[in-house]
Amino acid sequence: MSESIHLACPHCAAINRLPATRLSQHPKCGQCHQALFTGHPLELTGTNFDKHLRHSEIPLLVDFWAAWCGPCRMMAPAFAQAAGILEPTMRLGKIDTEAQAELSAHYQIRSIPTLILFKGGREVARQAGAMSAQDIARWAKSHA
Repeated sequence: MSESIHLACPHCAAINRLPATRLSQHPKCGQCHQALFTGHPLELTGTNFDKHLRHSEIPLLVDFWAAWCGPCRMMAPAFAQAAGILEPTMRLGKIDTEAQAELSAHYQIRSIPTLILFKGGREVARQAGAMSAQDIARWAKSHA
């Protein structure tokens, strides 16, 4: 019998339960029927962040960024490329520190871009500064 995991949908945030062996088989949400993995980072907000953090049983890698930040804009394509590399074993999301000031304050974001890797709802690693897609993937895998 295969182990089941829970995973929040990137579109409707419904919690899905599926066998872990099906992660790489392009699973769809039981509620909205859209793909559970898109190959792109999610835009996380105070509304959907908690569902992905606490109710998904795969690691969550979050990029804390701001539109005015040059290094953040430079790293954005690399982070998007890393989503294609790391999914479906990891969910990637972005938090706009300007729009989500409460989340930024809660996680004590002092410089951007900052990557935080969460596993089991807890922070397991943090890295500040822009990185390439390969460096992001290597760093995330080494801490997952």
